[in-house]
Amino acid sequence: MAGFSHGTRRHPRSRGRTWSRTGPDRATLGIIGAVCAVAGFFVLGIILGPVAIVCGWLAMNRTWSGARPVPALIAVVLGAIDTLLAIIWLAGVATPGTGLY
Repeated sequence: MAGFSHGTRRHPRSRGRTWSRTGPDRATLGIIGAVCAVAGFFVLGIILGPVAIVCGWLAMNRTWSGARPVPALIAVVLGAIDTLLAIIWLAGVATPGTGLY
């Protein structure tokens, strides 16, 4: 029953929405990235560092221009430091002469 003035002719769609709203928003991605970056300093830095970078980059809307939310910037910077330290640590473990002898 499309009668009783409840038709779909007035507002068929909201104009500002061009994507589906099923995923996390940018603020949540920034917070998730910052948490991953801080946790990466203690455990699994080689995995959590790049996850933090990706979450922070997506939270910044994939651009460096404009206003950047603070948790997203923290996630990108700490994630990069975390990843770099994990790579240096792995390279130090893989060098010859650091065995049991």
